[in-house]
Amino acid sequence: MKVTLLGTRGSVARAGKGTVRYGGDTACVQVTGSEGEVLILDAGSGLLHVMPRVSADTTRIDVLLTHLHMDHIQGLGFFSPLRSSEIETHLWGPISTTMSLAERLGRYLSPPLFPVRLRDLAANQLHDLGPGTVKVGGLRVSTDLVCHPGPTLGYRVEEQGKVLVYLPDHEPALGHQRFPGETRWTSGSDLIRDADLLIHDSQYTEDEYSQRVGWGHSTLRHALDFAAQMSVRRLVTFHHDPEHTDDLLDTLHREVLDQIESGLEILPGTAGSTYEL
Repeated sequence: MKVTLLGTRGSVARAGKGTVRYGGDTACVQVTGSEGEVLILDAGSGLLHVMPRVSADTTRIDVLLTHLHMDHIQGLGFFSPLRSSEIETHLWGPISTTMSLAERLGRYLSPPLFPVRLRDLAANQLHDLGPGTVKVGGLRVSTDLVCHPGPTLGYRVEEQGKVLVYLPDHEPALGHQRFPGETRWTSGSDLIRDADLLIHDSQYTEDEYSQRVGWGHSTLRHALDFAAQMSVRRLVTFHHDPEHTDDLLDTLHREVLDQIESGLEILPGTAGSTYEL
């Protein structure tokens, strides 16, 4: 299983000389299975980098959305497989009690917000997804609801005994007077336990988080403590705040690396980074 970060920014895309190394595109991660399966986690502006990386003989792509906030779906309207009959494209997203996934995505992919309607795109199949497990080729994908405003899923992808977990928008510290707390009351615990690679929200500094409790995001320190508590092997930081420059992110990572006492490896989430599991 190969994992590539194509978009790492949170909330809104931020291009410029201060975001070159960590990347300015919003959330998108490509997972390629050993049998050639193409699994895309979220469809932010980083989605536009997928097709140049996909084999010419690819006939199916699965796009798994954690939730439907704009920074996680804004690439969909520009994703060429949705306009092609040659690639079978499946869109998966969190189930809702009020509307289907097609109805909710259609609110964005329709005028006046977008010139083309979702129903007019040539080839796609939509799946409302709740907590549970699905198979995509040889990849086993487990899902659960996690702490973030609106229906939001976390994903655990397993192949040949290796585990990737993707929690790009997540606030595990919410409701805890001291964090980390008891795992049975902590969002995402079952998903990330013993993961080989965890891609996790690390949007805020400690000072920023104190003013944004309940907004659905994490600090780098929270992500580190949570990963260490759940015996994660490698942590990749993700969903970088649009106001955080490369230099600031370097400083935040250095400060945390100086405090590490466990064997956990921390990897700065930079656009284009690839990990083999």
